[in-house]
Amino acid sequence: MTNDSAARPLARADLSQHRRLVTAVPGPRSVELAARRASTVAAGVTSTLPVFVARAGGGVLEDVDGNTFIDLGSGIAVTSVGNSAPAVVAAVAAQAADFTHTCFMIAPYEEYVAVCEALARLTPGVHAKRSVLVNSGAEAVENAVKIARRATGRDAVVVFEHAYHGRTNLTMAMTAKAMPYKSGFGPFAGEIYRAPASYPLREPTPISGTDAAARAIAVIEKQVGGDQVAALVIEPILGEGGFVVPAPGFLPALAAWARATGVVFIADEVQTGFARTGAMFACEHEGVVPDLVTTAKGIAGGLPLAAVTGRAEVMDAVHGGGLGGTFGGNPVACAAALATIELYEIADLAGAARAIEARMVPRLRALAARAPQIAEVRGRGAMLAIELVRPGTLEPDATETARIAHECAQRGVLVLSCGTFGNVLRFLPPLVIGARLLDDALDVLEAVVTRTGSTAAERR
Repeated sequence: MTNDSAARPLARADLSQHRRLVTAVPGPRSVELAARRASTVAAGVTSTLPVFVARAGGGVLEDVDGNTFIDLGSGIAVTSVGNSAPAVVAAVAAQAADFTHTCFMIAPYEEYVAVCEALARLTPGVHAKRSVLVNSGAEAVENAVKIARRATGRDAVVVFEHAYHGRTNLTMAMTAKAMPYKSGFGPFAGEIYRAPASYPLREPTPISGTDAAARAIAVIEKQVGGDQVAALVIEPILGEGGFVVPAPGFLPALAAWARATGVVFIADEVQTGFARTGAMFACEHEGVVPDLVTTAKGIAGGLPLAAVTGRAEVMDAVHGGGLGGTFGGNPVACAAALATIELYEIADLAGAARAIEARMVPRLRALAARAPQIAEVRGRGAMLAIELVRPGTLEPDATETARIAHECAQRGVLVLSCGTFGNVLRFLPPLVIGARLLDDALDVLEAVVTRTGSTAAERR
């Protein structure tokens, strides 16, 4: 997080960093566009915010009616450096003027190589690394599984309860939640096995991270056999499953078991990667060094790019032509990634994520003390959440979660829900958000959760 004056060089100068509502939500122009959408866009594509965006930058989204919303979603952790960051825009424009596509498999270019060099430098571990660039997080996970199977000669893939890994056929099989991600879309890919996760709030009795890992390993050994497992794939912090931070020791114990058993340990850092949790990668919080890391979302400032990065001997086990794709590592997306990565480093956006945590968590905990429907405040860095339940129980309350998200949107703050039970509000502000803007968003959230009416800013 930056102070409001320091945020300006990272944000477009033509977009005021303030919440402002000038029409009802949605406004008339958004209503008109919604009617057009209904006649042309597939019904299976839904949207959280009931408005259409015209401009975005820093920590705000401006809709076609002139309303400005505080963005606590970052396009699901994508625009961590801010939307339309000037350095990213300039890099994209320059590259597009040179060439927009050749296909790296046909006629290679330096930008692809430079992104792979950056990933080798930034991802955990000092071993020799290789990368392949693709288009989306799901595609990265698919390729990581391919690579692990080829490198080990094994078939089984272990994933975890509450996991989310994507919407392709294989990654749907790896994802835990049926609705809306999997329901009616089978049959799914085989040789996918699910182990129990560490979910501290919902453990029947308190259990340490190492004991939770031992529980998962026992299931794997009994139901699959460690010598049959090609890959263990895990999100260091569960994303769509509810922003669940595993108990300390869970990840290191799993990584140690995988190393001893010849299993490729794959960290799905699609949502947690690139400074989001206060470290460049979430694995770093416990010193875990994965064999393979999948990245996407925050890598390129909003352009579609993803990667698998890992140990050279594992990555290079794949035969020539076995990896790639027409658009993978598109030169414009690579240029955006290089500019974005530079911003993470020169602006210390991992430090900004820690500052966001330091500002938000005390406010959220104070709110939880007043709001009995909040069972837990959790997360790391600028990847934070509150879990909503029926007061006095741990029964998930998806209805209350939806109410809060809706009413926040009506008052100019975008928040996202998630969780296996649909009862978690997640907060993913851009790492360049200004302190006053973040405080205003928290004021709105507090007023909505406690049903106390308008905020001080709205009363002035």
